[in-house]
Amino acid sequence: MPNINIKTTRIEMIRTKNRIKVASKGLSLLKMKRASLVLEFFNLARQIQMLRANLRSSVQTATDSTKIADILAGRINLERIAAEQGTMLVGVEAKNVMGVRIPNLDVNQTDHFSRSYELISVPTAVEDARKSYKLLFRLLIEIAEKENSLRKLLYEIEKLNRRSNAIENVVIPNMQEKVLYIKQRLEDIERDQTVSLKFIKGKINAQ
Repeated sequence: MPNINIKTTRIEMIRTKNRIKVASKGLSLLKMKRASLVLEFFNLARQIQMLRANLRSSVQTATDSTKIADILAGRINLERIAAEQGTMLVGVEAKNVMGVRIPNLDVNQTDHFSRSYELISVPTAVEDARKSYKLLFRLLIEIAEKENSLRKLLYEIEKLNRRSNAIENVVIPNMQEKVLYIKQRLEDIERDQTVSLKFIKGKINAQ
C-alpha cells in the first residue's frame, strides 16, 4: 500500500486496529440487517404470488356477476345503481421494517346512502356484483402495496450489499495493510536503533 501520509507510530497502529474492530462490528450488523431484509423480501414475494394466483379467479367472478346482474336487473338499472355508488378512497401511510419505510395502504368507502336503504333498493344480483368488484379492488390495492414494498426492500438490500462489500473488500483490507506497514516500519526502526546502539557500544569499548 502507498506509504504517503501514514504516521509510522505505535499510537497510529493502535488507532487503526481499533478502527478495524469498529468496521468489523459494523459489517456484522449490516450483514444481519441484510439477512433480515432478505427473509422479509422472500416472505413478501410468496404473499404476492398467492395474491396473484387469486387475482384471475376474482376477475372472473366479478365479470360473471356483472353479466348476471345485467340480465336480471337490466342494463339501465345497473348503470343507475353504479352511478349512485360512493367513492373508494385509498389512504397511504408508512411503516418501518428494519429501517426501511414501506407503504401501508388503507381503503375506505364513502357511501351516499345508508346500508339499510341499499339492501332494500339494490337487487341481490347487483349487490353480489358490487361485492365482487369491491373485493377485486381491495385485492389489486393489496398487490400494489406489496409489490411497491418489494421494490423498496430490493433497493435497500442492494444498497446494503454495496456497503458491506466495500467495507469487507476495500476498507478493512486497506486498514490491515496499513497496520502491517506500520508494524514493519517500526520493526525496521527498532533494528536500526539496535544496530546503532551496538555500533556505539563497540566504539566505546574500543576506546
